[in-house]
Amino acid sequence: GFVEFDDVNGKVLTYSAADKIYKVWDLKNYNHLYSIHDNNIHEIKISPGIMLLIYHKSASGGHVPLKILSIDNGDVLQSFKHQIHRSRKIDFIEQFNEKLLIKQEYENLQIVDVRTGDRTDVGSSHFMTPSAFIFLYENQLFLTFRHRNVAVWNFRGEKVTTFEDHTLWHPDCNTNNIYITSQQDLIISYCKQSDGSELGSINVSSILNGGSLARISARQGNARERMALEDVTALFYNEERNEIYTGNKDGRVHIWTN
Repeated sequence: GFVEFDDVNGKVLTYSAADKIYKVWDLKNYNHLYSIHDNNIHEIKISPGIMLLIYHKSASGGHVPLKILSIDNGDVLQSFKHQIHRSRKIDFIEQFNEKLLIKQEYENLQIVDVRTGDRTDVGSSHFMTPSAFIFLYENQLFLTFRHRNVAVWNFRGEKVTTFEDHTLWHPDCNTNNIYITSQQDLIISYCKQSDGSELGSINVSSILNGGSLARISARQGNARERMALEDVTALFYNEERNEIYTGNKDGRVHIWTN
């Protein structure tokens, strides 16, 4: 089972593997709101105001049943079937408001507007399956992470930002080492240095234009800074205090401030 906290909607989603029941709770008072009992559900995605229920592929393998529910009361807002290639593995199905992103192995990315049915295809050579997404609700954009590289896309399937100095340290995109500001205009991450140094650095970049705004690296001969930038496993930016907090494998927390 699992517990997922949804700050945007003020809800908690839980799943009991023993009972095979999903439950939605109010985050303010933890009152139980409703339950979903359906053995055919493969995955649930949460967006502002709604939930996407992704079901197992049909017996014929030709489509995936999908339902959109109101996050507040569980009412079904829309139910439809998305046609897929029978022999292709589904890489991902993601939802961002009314947009549905669907990608199968070796196939184009499909961006579907669930309200109108309009579909945009993005070539598989242009958009390759990422290891993680971050949706930027304020800017109607989304970030993708693949092989240490970060890119910003719009929902027409166009890459709108390439970063000049933001190569992630971890190839598998450990999002514990990535922070997006509340205005969704800056990304702060633990990165590899362009000079090939064995130490990482903390890089600050503009999401909108990819420009490098700041970089924290260990100064020559400073043993404390070198220790702080080894094996960083977590990063957080306190926007009120303008401080960056990092933690590494030895259990130490370091504070970076002007």
